[in-house]
Amino acid sequence: MKIFCGTDIIEIDRVKKSIEDKQEIFLNKIYTSSEIKYCESKNNAKYQHYAARFAAKEAIFKAISETLENKYDITWTDVEIVNDTNGKPKVNFLNKKFQMQCEISISHCKTYAVATAIIITD
Repeated sequence: MKIFCGTDIIEIDRVKKSIEDKQEIFLNKIYTSSEIKYCESKNNAKYQHYAARFAAKEAIFKAISETLENKYDITWTDVEIVNDTNGKPKVNFLNKKFQMQCEISISHCKTYAVATAIIITD
């Protein structure tokens, strides 16, 4: 068994600017439709949730980078961040090639979003 860790932090305003500037192009490149629906449901706090999911995906990419032959083997939308019934974030790998155990922790405040991912492989 191997364990890999990745962490990312991002300024919420940076994600907000990207969404405002590039709109659907940025959203559809980075997020799945269910992630967009979830973040949009947060009204005034939606950019915090978008940024948190962006940081989570970056943290996951950092954690699994050693397991990839080519960093382009995985795309932004191969990874989906959802919440379980208790509100805890969890990871869905939508590309069957990346079926592995992943634990994720996400946090955000007014200015920053941060995430840590732990990947466990055989």
